[in-house]
Amino acid sequence: MYILGISAFYHDSAACLIKDGKIIAAAQEERFTRKKHDYNFPINAINFCLSFAKITSDDLEIVSFYDKPFLKFERILETYLQFSPKGIKSFLKAMPLWIKQKLWMKEYIKKELNYNGKILFPEHHFSHAASAFYPSPFNEAAILTMDGVGEWTTTSYGIGKGNNIELLADIKFPHSLGLLYSAFTYFTGFRVNSGEYKVMGLAPYGEPKYKKIIFDKLIDIKDDGSFRMNMEYFNYPVGLKMTNDKFNNLFDGPPRKPESKLTQREMDLARSVQEVTEEIVLRMAKHVHKETNQQNITLAGGVALNCVANGKLLREGTFKNIWIQPASGDAGGALGAALASWYDYLENPRETKENYDAQFGSYLGPEFNDDEIKTFITDNDISFKELNKQEIPKVISKLIAEENVIGWFQGRMEFGPRALGSRSILGDARSPNMQKHMNQKIKFRESFRPFAPSVLAEEVSNYFDMDVSSPYMLLVADVTKDKQKMVIDDSKSYFGLEKLKIIRSEIPAITHVDYSARIQTVHKETNELYYNLIKNFNEEYGCAVLINTSFNVRGEPIVCTPEDAYKCFMRTNMDYLIMGNYLLKKDDQKNKIEFDDWQKEYELD
Repeated sequence: MYILGISAFYHDSAACLIKDGKIIAAAQEERFTRKKHDYNFPINAINFCLSFAKITSDDLEIVSFYDKPFLKFERILETYLQFSPKGIKSFLKAMPLWIKQKLWMKEYIKKELNYNGKILFPEHHFSHAASAFYPSPFNEAAILTMDGVGEWTTTSYGIGKGNNIELLADIKFPHSLGLLYSAFTYFTGFRVNSGEYKVMGLAPYGEPKYKKIIFDKLIDIKDDGSFRMNMEYFNYPVGLKMTNDKFNNLFDGPPRKPESKLTQREMDLARSVQEVTEEIVLRMAKHVHKETNQQNITLAGGVALNCVANGKLLREGTFKNIWIQPASGDAGGALGAALASWYDYLENPRETKENYDAQFGSYLGPEFNDDEIKTFITDNDISFKELNKQEIPKVISKLIAEENVIGWFQGRMEFGPRALGSRSILGDARSPNMQKHMNQKIKFRESFRPFAPSVLAEEVSNYFDMDVSSPYMLLVADVTKDKQKMVIDDSKSYFGLEKLKIIRSEIPAITHVDYSARIQTVHKETNELYYNLIKNFNEEYGCAVLINTSFNVRGEPIVCTPEDAYKCFMRTNMDYLIMGNYLLKKDDQKNKIEFDDWQKEYELD
């Protein structure tokens, strides 16, 4: 039995296909349209899922949409009426799309898919909960979901047992931890719904100067982690902006203009809201543990992508085990909606396997075989060298050790926001110059942005203060003391971005200014070629860690096809590109695409 899950029309539209409860394909629409965070109906992602399974919409038993459009419309309408006449511009902008399209989702799905079967609409946070619990390795677990807003709910918790999920309590709009963080994302000059991770990365450069003000003026937090926000300072319920003049006065002036110089104020604001978020998450988790008496917890929703908070939750030890949905945002809602139909609606039994989740490393997207890649290369007269699979780890290891930057295009594309060794850009974590070089010459992004390490799963505790797996790059831990370097006295006086000048460990390119790293453990069972690459690098050069950043430039989605990969390769200062068995050297290429072409094509965020 095939079930298709869909998320659309808010942020990161996606599709997921399951067969008899097994996840077989999933992808975000942005990867096909090349429009970052594409929220339109994911027809390309749907077509990929159906094509991968070699079926048509006639073979679908159920289509499941990730929220209830009428309930969401009720919230929007009631909010506008409550704040009327304030927000009329936002109201007039939102209504045409709702009236023409979003309210009639059942008819829209039928028309777009030429489908006449059953269509289900689980609630938004139930979809998040299903995406967290059902793929997890736990037969029983607590569930915590946190995001901006679904229909009305912004936060919920519950318990999963076998094939059953019960949500026990929630917090409703406009009180939202996700929207609080997004308000500070907006105020610090980054784009809402895509720049939150920049705020998280900026936080270690600042001091929690504004933390007390946030607690005193913006949010009232109870011991159980529940909270209410003071809406006098926010404009997001009805406005086109997140904050208002009263918020400006509280934090020493207007929001930073996008692309303008970062100041110490933005760094201090980032640190302050990050620490507030962490405290709320930890309080919530303690309450959920008390109420559910579970040893395991699963997380989903956009806030669950805050890997710093996740790392602190792990170290706190409230729960013995944590599993976080790799596509925790709206994209993962498509997966949750499909699984909710199979387990909750159809009541099918669920089996778990200890230490193995059901998401297969999240390698669920399109794959291109060597014949397809070679056809693209030869049709475009691209210079290449052919390797065999056994040669690749040794050849690429040597290139990385020589401080080359490598585009790595192998296997099925990842589902979710992280590159996990299929669509990655790789570098030598030991190089003191690599972070700056990759930020400025490869990714064309802010210098403060940290890079993540990929580490062999069995070696993780030799490099980081962590002894659990983190296959989805959703946990942060410190570099071990024996790998850290002493900071000389003259360096201790550095503030803000000056801290970037300090070499802090034996693997400086992935060590953040607070000695932390966002870790991906690499497992042979889910990505053998990538595992063998790092293993060879360790054997030859004595380091089981590589830099792994997503194969894209700033403002662009992660690459999907060989053409996407080649364009990105040529637009940057990457030295080599390995696609399947084919190695491309930048200096051998003839037709180079100018940087200005890239700059015009993609909107910076």
